[in-house]
Amino acid sequence: MTTTPRTGPGPTPLPLPAGGDVISKAPGTDNRPRPLLTLVLAAQFMALLDVFIVNVAAPTIGTDLHASGGELQLVIAGYAITYSVLLITGARLGGRFGHGRIHLAGLAVFTAASLACGLAQGVTELIVFRLVQGAGSAVMVPQVLSLIQRHFTGEARVKALGAYSAVLAVGAAAGQVVGGILVSADLFGAGWRPVFLVNVPVGIVLLVVGGRVLLPGDKAAAREPARGLDLPGLVLLGAAVSLFTVPLVLGQEEDWPLWSWLSLGAGALLFGLFCAYESRLARRGGAPLIAPRVLRHPGMGLAVFRITAVMAVNGGFLFALTLHVQGGLGYSALRAGLTFAPTAVVFGLVGLTWRNWPVSWQRALTPAGFVITALAVAGVGLDLKGGDEGGALLYVAYAGVGVGLALAFSPTLTRALATVAPENAADASGLLATVTQLGQLIGVATFGTLFLNRLESLRGLGAYTSAEALLACMFALAGTAAVGAVSGLVLRRR
Repeated sequence: MTTTPRTGPGPTPLPLPAGGDVISKAPGTDNRPRPLLTLVLAAQFMALLDVFIVNVAAPTIGTDLHASGGELQLVIAGYAITYSVLLITGARLGGRFGHGRIHLAGLAVFTAASLACGLAQGVTELIVFRLVQGAGSAVMVPQVLSLIQRHFTGEARVKALGAYSAVLAVGAAAGQVVGGILVSADLFGAGWRPVFLVNVPVGIVLLVVGGRVLLPGDKAAAREPARGLDLPGLVLLGAAVSLFTVPLVLGQEEDWPLWSWLSLGAGALLFGLFCAYESRLARRGGAPLIAPRVLRHPGMGLAVFRITAVMAVNGGFLFALTLHVQGGLGYSALRAGLTFAPTAVVFGLVGLTWRNWPVSWQRALTPAGFVITALAVAGVGLDLKGGDEGGALLYVAYAGVGVGLALAFSPTLTRALATVAPENAADASGLLATVTQLGQLIGVATFGTLFLNRLESLRGLGAYTSAEALLACMFALAGTAAVGAVSGLVLRRR
């Protein structure tokens, strides 16, 4: 099945089990829509909401915990590190031990980590618990679509996938607003902590109900053929991503010491070893995390590049703009959350409707999306460059970012999965799910570092203004989007 729900900006599960097996109609299908669907979509919504809540709360976290800009990047990026690296393994655990059982295990880890995040007394503790929280999501989230596909058929499955799409589209916008409300309300004087603690009672209720709803059906359902977990590949990929991310976000604060360059070099070396190991494992008939045959599929390389680019722009845009509107313009967390709402809402609307647009437009949607994104992010930077709150055109630019990101992302993802052979569909889904998260991570690390570095340089010159730093970052984001627009011409010609 290649139905692709469209999503809002942020960590985005894909429509097939990431790295598991494609399920068409499994034994044990029972079409029980209400309890099961409500349960898994509530967990999905909670995980998605948490990403955007934390993004809005980041400046308040930085002030309360005396966190540096690089440490704030790791608070946000730490979640993406473990989520991206463990996503395929989480999906395969579901196929091996039962999707319901593994979904509840991931939910328990996520809930416990949320409690730990909310009680963290220092930024180092918070970063560590965010890593654990990302791991819980990586185990929990891939099971959602597997459970929908296993327990629903026909029209019931179509409706379930429609509800799934709606949850993803609404979650991004809701996360911005709910995060702003929770931080601005300062419940019991707890400041930013409720953005994590709100997950705890919800998670406990879902665990109690889930034990009654998911486990009986899980025991009755037939398991899919077990796939190898590829633990050596997992270790190599995790180490490579960590060695790349940490020096990138902390190096600029310490004036790029020797250890940061050695770490970046070691990360590149381990990534090369990871690719070599995956190729060797595939030749031996194993189940690598990222199957080389999928990467060699026509158009897949271009899709990987475009998805990485668009999600990097998304991650960098949200991070830099959050710091500017709260730190530079003095917005409250609630007002900052409402500022991002146009981008998230338009992203969801375009993502849900683009397939109904004229057929003659379809091929041009992705490059047009990148062009619109480039113009819109540049427009945001230019409208805010004076250090004021901008004018009415600023909200047009915010909406333009949502339109552009949706058109650059959704058609690319859909076409990449639609052209893959059924036997490779799960591996392709796992690859693109991982790339989506890595793109977010690259965006926060790279463009966040650019913004903070420019801000520090201006402060050293006695011209402290986050508007100028934001303008430089927005132009860099626009350049990245422009590269995405022409990437199809370059890679297809090659």
